[in-house]
Amino acid sequence: MSDDIKKYTEYCLNCPVKPCSVKGCPLNNDIPTFIKLTKEGNLKEAYRILSETTVLPAICGRICPHEKQCQGKCVRGIKGEPVSIGKIEAYIADEALKNENSLKEAWQEEMERPYKDGIEKLINKEENEISYKEEIENINKTKKVSVIGSGPSGLTCAAFLRKYGIEVTIFEKYNSLGGILRRGIPEFRLSKDILDKTIAQILNLGIDVKYGMELGKNLSLDDLKKEYDAIYLAIGANVPTGMKILGEELNGVYGANTLLEIGNHPDYTNKNVAVIGGGNVAMDAARTINRMGAKSVKVIYRRAEEQMPAERKEIADAKEEGVEFLFQTNIKKVLGKDRVEKIECIKMDLVQKEGETRLSPVEIPNSNYEMPIDYVIMAVGAKTEEENLKKENVELTERKYVKINENYETSIDTVFAGGDLVGSTATVAWAARDGRNAAYIIKNYI
Repeated sequence: MSDDIKKYTEYCLNCPVKPCSVKGCPLNNDIPTFIKLTKEGNLKEAYRILSETTVLPAICGRICPHEKQCQGKCVRGIKGEPVSIGKIEAYIADEALKNENSLKEAWQEEMERPYKDGIEKLINKEENEISYKEEIENINKTKKVSVIGSGPSGLTCAAFLRKYGIEVTIFEKYNSLGGILRRGIPEFRLSKDILDKTIAQILNLGIDVKYGMELGKNLSLDDLKKEYDAIYLAIGANVPTGMKILGEELNGVYGANTLLEIGNHPDYTNKNVAVIGGGNVAMDAARTINRMGAKSVKVIYRRAEEQMPAERKEIADAKEEGVEFLFQTNIKKVLGKDRVEKIECIKMDLVQKEGETRLSPVEIPNSNYEMPIDYVIMAVGAKTEEENLKKENVELTERKYVKINENYETSIDTVFAGGDLVGSTATVAWAARDGRNAAYIIKNYI
């Protein structure tokens, strides 16, 4: 154990009320317990405790907005610095990843339980209730579930379903798993090696995968329902939304989500780039483009810095790397003949509107100005693949997310959904929580 990790674990007060876990962590990881076990050097048990609630600790430990979640509720943070929970979680997970079967071993007893429970039930039955042969057939008749999509929600759901003794097949439209983790989060934030090892741990539970399968194209819910007892939709919401401004259709205007997902970037060398938005996607796009040789990268955000939804660390890192920020500024037009040549911006004031707690941005009259720009990257939100979902007759909400009830059930019988697809809070931990909770509900349903 490094001196830093030792120092972090000793700094924890091991609060009995566990605000970091109960109020801060979307997954309700038992944070004080795994920190205490780490301090004692019992990493295997610390990982087992973590695996009761998550299968993505090496990922969440690195990219979760800890300051807004677990560390934001840390008692130590009231008068000083919070415990470095993310770094401790990542350390435990990294040690576990050295053994490709760590997750399987942590869950072995629970994965064997359905069969053992079935045998015990058989032993306790009266001889005339059912034949031995029929009962053995029932024990061995495993339920089957298909998971469409392999981002944090899909991977987590698939893993927990296997934990419950259910056969699982993941259907993925690309040739590798990971979803937004692989095609949305840059390498400098999440190593592909860590992601690959995490996915390998999950697949080693005995999960099948079928690649090149996309819902609404070569994959249909009707066909899947004939073979599987239930379906879990976890295809995310990664189609970029526009701003509906003049010039948005010009060459040189891109959606940040698509650029990060497909990686089909133009040549930014010695070019001026404007990234519109204030979330983590905007930070990821800006930092990625800045590293690809752009002359300048400007993040344009209509509110103040303290109102940015992006993580403080990501903002600080972007600034340190040379990304410029234009706060209380909004883009009005994209100007050019066939392609982007410049943009028109306007200054914004922040005012308190009646009935609203958050300050609202309002344009300052006659504060318009232009600046030369070669590429405009829109990072102002994302939506679902509405067309493909409609082909499958999946009911959507007014905001075009998949409509579900409190049990993650869609409008179609035996079809469940979760994660960004249903409009959940767009973080890895919240998506994973949907997958875990849906797995438990699906287990009881089938």
